Amino acid sequence: MGTGAGPAASPAPSTGPGTGPSAVPTPADTLVRVTRSGGFAGETHTLVVKGDGSWSRLDGKAQPEGTGKLSEQELTALRTALREADFARLPRIATGGPKIYDGFFHTFAHGGYEVAGEQGSLPPALERVADALPPFTAR
Repeated sequence: MGTGAGPAASPAPSTGPGTGPSAVPTPADTLVRVTRSGGFAGETHTLVVKGDGSWSRLDGKAQPEGTGKLSEQELTALRTALREADFARLPRIATGGPKIYDGFFHTFAHGGYEVAGEQGSLPPALERVADALPPFTAR
């Protein structure tokens, strides 16, 4: 199906000297990091979810813009989606879907692998991961 993606060196975004509760988790603490860019407004947002379900939302300059914590049920759903996605077997760049003008481009980092793709080209397994994430923007 796809080519195996090797482990990607993907350092966590830096937020400067902040060390408080909104500081970006270290890669060892991170369950998944997803960056979504594009859309009609051309914005970039990153979600970093830690293994305990706590999450941070960062803006395009890697500045904190929100935090929260997934419920046990939400965390279980995310972990299940990540496991079923089988990142080691996904193509590094998902292609082949229809062109969605003003669509989003997603980059997922999990378990030492990084995969990406445009909205409309993401495999269903990555769509399920995206659906299990907290919102990319404040509601």
